[in-house]
Amino acid sequence: MLSPERLALPDYDYLAQRHVLTYMEDAVCQLLENKEDISQYGIARFFTEYFNSVCQGTHILFREFSFIQATPHNRASFLRAFWRCFRTVGKNGDLLTMKEYHCLLQLLCPDFPLELTQKAARIVLMDDAMDCLMSFSDFLFAFQIQFYYSEFLESVAAIYQDLLSGKNPNTVIVPTSSSGQHRQRPAVGEASLPEGVEASLFSQCLENLCDRHKYSCPPPALVKEVLSNVQRLTFYGFLMALSKHHGINQALGALPDRGDLMHDPAMDEELERL
Repeated sequence: MLSPERLALPDYDYLAQRHVLTYMEDAVCQLLENKEDISQYGIARFFTEYFNSVCQGTHILFREFSFIQATPHNRASFLRAFWRCFRTVGKNGDLLTMKEYHCLLQLLCPDFPLELTQKAARIVLMDDAMDCLMSFSDFLFAFQIQFYYSEFLESVAAIYQDLLSGKNPNTVIVPTSSSGQHRQRPAVGEASLPEGVEASLFSQCLENLCDRHKYSCPPPALVKEVLSNVQRLTFYGFLMALSKHHGINQALGALPDRGDLMHDPAMDEELERL
């Protein structure tokens, strides 16, 4: 039976929303690259196994970064795979550095960019040195926000910088490569200035951004809820609040709640069997 969402959308809109063309193109490329091996068991079986792996979320394992970030489903699948593969780090209570977490990410995606790992670590560490130790759960939920919503956060960073400098928040924001740099502490001579930006104005700007943003963004109502609890906040304070928000984690749907992070009965059963 077709879902209400499927019935409400024209075929081409539904296919575009689900990124079906992306998976078809990838399947054909893999078919051509491995045609000698695939010819032994047939094209139909290959496509069946390929799309089964897409549904199960295992299709992103050991793939290039350009593919794992290509669709929201790929990103969620990568987050889930990272959690399932390395949750023992959290179970054992181990604390790792940013570089060590980056090595774990590269085991699943060899060309995973260091910059993304650094940005995720900065959410946890704020002003602390980047070689400080982090728990698995803190890094994982910060990484989830940074990785899944990366394009949205670039726009948020540009808005934050404009608000800091007193520019008109209603102008169109174009993210730049420098938009990820943010002052967390006032410079010498600015000690009397309040830290961060006014939450209500920031909320208004982000509401407009969510309305027009073509990439994935957190549910606007939950973003507004986060900003309604404070009068002022810094950029990384905002990202930390997003990473800890139960509703945003549920809406994204890739990871369990923090209380269930170390439990994966299906994986435990498989490990016991092996």
